[in-house]
Amino acid sequence: MHDSTMPDHSEITADKWSDLLSGRHLAIVLVMASGVLLYAMNLYFTAALLPSIVADIGGQQYYAWVTTAFVIAAIVASLFVSRTLQWKGPAFAYVMAFIIFAIGAGVNALSPSMELLLVGRVVQGVGGGLLAGLGYAVIRAALPERHWARATGVVSAMWGFGTLFGPSLGGVFAEFGLWRWSYGVLAITAMIFALIAQRAFAGTTGSGHRSPVPVASLIPLILATIAISLSAVVPIGVPTLISVGIGLVLLYLFVLVERRTNNTILPHMTYRRGNTLKWVYLTVAALSAGVMLENFIPLFGQQLAGLSPLLAGLLGAVLSLAWVIAQLFVVSVKSESGQRRAMRLGPLLLSAGLLGFGLLLQADSNDIFVIISWVVVLAIAGVGIGLAWPLLGVAAMSSTSDPAEGGKAAASITIIQLIAFSVTSALAGTLMAAGNDAAIDAARYVTFGIALLTVIGIFSAGIAVKK
Repeated sequence: MHDSTMPDHSEITADKWSDLLSGRHLAIVLVMASGVLLYAMNLYFTAALLPSIVADIGGQQYYAWVTTAFVIAAIVASLFVSRTLQWKGPAFAYVMAFIIFAIGAGVNALSPSMELLLVGRVVQGVGGGLLAGLGYAVIRAALPERHWARATGVVSAMWGFGTLFGPSLGGVFAEFGLWRWSYGVLAITAMIFALIAQRAFAGTTGSGHRSPVPVASLIPLILATIAISLSAVVPIGVPTLISVGIGLVLLYLFVLVERRTNNTILPHMTYRRGNTLKWVYLTVAALSAGVMLENFIPLFGQQLAGLSPLLAGLLGAVLSLAWVIAQLFVVSVKSESGQRRAMRLGPLLLSAGLLGFGLLLQADSNDIFVIISWVVVLAIAGVGIGLAWPLLGVAAMSSTSDPAEGGKAAASITIIQLIAFSVTSALAGTLMAAGNDAAIDAARYVTFGIALLTVIGIFSAGIAVKK
């Protein structure tokens, strides 16, 4: 006789990795993950190619703009993800995003000058920003709720994989003088995934409703993003501080406008008293700030410990690798109390790891035991990110039963993430300059400065979980 209190075998199977990574679910996850990976990898991929590009077509004066133009375009594009999904659905949104990304990569591959390459980077950034935002937003609409945590873990793991493989892949193309071919490969890859997306989301459509563009809040947010991003390319010192200051004032203005209007970029509930979504987003921003340290770890490893570029690169990959491994385990946690503990513990481990790394930094740190201790504390920091990140994504997606607001809540994860990247990158650049060419001082300033930002996540996560 069948015991009705026992879970059905098919239900148990449906709640496992095997169900998520099979059939139509697999195709959907593949498209979402590949879109985020293309964006994440492209940041580091291009950084490795830039010396070869400048040597070939010139444009040294535009060096910093190659990344800045891409990031600004991506942030602006990410603001339109939820509206595009609501209007036309995931099939149209993904195909359009992959095609735009491919066009931008194609322009890069054919560019005879740095000016035209910058145009290609802007186009690529628009496509990349849509792909990054869709990675989270589509999870809620295309997959059953039981798979949200695992799918969020897979998608967010792509940021770690982008850090791991982007620099090395770009370095291979640069080594053989094939930088144009690298962008050609990106363009072809994006077009292939456009075809896969068309099939994976076949039959899905949007509501046809076109929400009005929230111009009042869009303008200060775009201007804030541009001002903060410009701090990376203006002369170091007072101009940097002015640029960052203007950006922060504009971000505050953005929040004021959002609180007073009905047509918003972030979900309405973000600004309601007592709602936890704002604290979820603040914790995402703190974790995103911690991720940015890995851009500097290879440099610190070479300058302070005399590591070879390869070993320094591997040191930089420790944080991402620990992040990826931790989140693939935490997404299987089902108890609410366990999830709350993970979200609370994540920012604490991240901050502790970064503070430990800062305290262990020494000039001439070529002692093997010091380097091993760096690996340990960076792994702790990475585990912290991995424990909290996918669960925060699910918390945002689950914050409302309204499909439109839920889609906006999911898409806003990427908006918060990209803005946090820009702010942290600008702050780190200023702190590097404050080191006055002393490698140990610059390393400590950057590490402790970023660690202070991640400490905010300890308190925001505590409030979000408590409420």
